[in-house]
Amino acid sequence: MSGFRSLRALVLGLGLMAGATPALAAGEGVSLPDTRFSFDGLFGHFDRASAQRGFQVYKEVCASCHSMHLLSYRNLRQLGLSEAEVAGIAATVQVMDGPNDEGQMVERPGRASDRFKSPFANEQAARSANNGAYPPDLSVITKAREGGADYIHALLVGYEDPPPGVQVADGMHYNRYFAGHQIAMPQPINSEGQVEYHDGTKATVEQMVRDVTQFLTWAAEPELEERKAMGVKIIIFLTILGGLAYAVKRKVWHDVH
Repeated sequence: MSGFRSLRALVLGLGLMAGATPALAAGEGVSLPDTRFSFDGLFGHFDRASAQRGFQVYKEVCASCHSMHLLSYRNLRQLGLSEAEVAGIAATVQVMDGPNDEGQMVERPGRASDRFKSPFANEQAARSANNGAYPPDLSVITKAREGGADYIHALLVGYEDPPPGVQVADGMHYNRYFAGHQIAMPQPINSEGQVEYHDGTKATVEQMVRDVTQFLTWAAEPELEERKAMGVKIIIFLTILGGLAYAVKRKVWHDVH
């Protein structure tokens, strides 16, 4: 019995290390679809081209409401963007800095070292602009929501007409995968070509949703690839160590019956 428990614990541990996510319920008993991303599994990795497109979706669609205050523009270098590209992206925003020599706060173009600029000055301003709803920060949203990337993907494609007999409150929208099925956020990614990708990829709704989910997962777990690589090395080391320990045990006790 103890051997079975040990084996079960090992399987669960490997699944967690590999980033495996069980089918979780969303809303009222609705199961999340298994979306299958490149970063899933023991040898999963980020699709950097997809993550770059996902950043473009975030910048052009999501950033008008959602902040990502844990990220700096220089972090985008990890996605394969050049130093000049990062500097150009940062320079498109104006940030408050100072005080200057006269004790005044001044606006200046953003720098690569600056945090992503928030769309609102404070929570009260955000709620006022969104009918009382507060758009959550997206820096670690895939870690903060049960179901992770599968949930984010499902949420973004889960908008639909309410079933017969279901009344949706004013200012709310029906979403199959949101808890309670009524969400204040209108469908953000809602039409093909909503974003014109720089690399020429066809911007279908599904493609944009997958790309922005890839980007948000990278933002929440930029160390994921290194963690998985270390896990594989540890498994190999423990396998070899276990084999050597077994061989030594057989050698030492070979004449004991």
